[in-house]
Amino acid sequence: MPSPLVLLEARVIACERCPRLRRYCSEVASTKKRAFLEWKYWGRPVPSFGDPKARLLIIGLAPAAHGANRTGRMFTGDRSGDFLYDALHRTGFASQPSSMSREDGLKLHDCYITAAVRCAPPDNKPSPEETKNCAEYLQRELELLRQIRVVVALGRFAFDAYLRMRPIPGARFSHGAFARPVNERLPVLIASYHPSQQNTFTGKLTMAMLVDVFRRAHEALELPPASPTRGPR
Repeated sequence: MPSPLVLLEARVIACERCPRLRRYCSEVASTKKRAFLEWKYWGRPVPSFGDPKARLLIIGLAPAAHGANRTGRMFTGDRSGDFLYDALHRTGFASQPSSMSREDGLKLHDCYITAAVRCAPPDNKPSPEETKNCAEYLQRELELLRQIRVVVALGRFAFDAYLRMRPIPGARFSHGAFARPVNERLPVLIASYHPSQQNTFTGKLTMAMLVDVFRRAHEALELPPASPTRGPR
């Protein structure tokens, strides 16, 4: 019998709740990008990926049109993913520093990657209704991933999506911001700039900055649930 998490991801893949997003993903998968003409695009909602017993949860915005919408795995096959997995490899959460396809052998250690929206949106901008349609999947993952102790939100969109489900009084988005919920049984939240090309090419987010976020996540995983920790740097 498949686990509840596997059954949830099957529901994600089969989802048809957002006609605009489904049309866009299908169109991209059909027309393709010149560099990927030989690829058979995934073109469906993208399931989450990682260790089902993870203590670290990473939340992104949505699949990239020619990244995860092509490969079928979160943050796989684009520059954002290359940057993210390099940082995760340097901090011990990933078995290799890059991710090209679902068959490349990448394994995540104590880490699970998801997104606020599971279909690639035009211009990376899902509508409020589309975001709401996807919220159930993230909410259910938070219920099923029972060992999560730290959440890293990549970008304000993911940060806000998480807080709508688990509010933390006083939490404000800024890179490196660290928020501990009143209920100490719930995960702490660390904010990071998203590893988009816009951020990494301009230097708004450097590799050192992202590595520091995951090093701090490591530190938080080792703290007793009730222990205080440092604020944002």
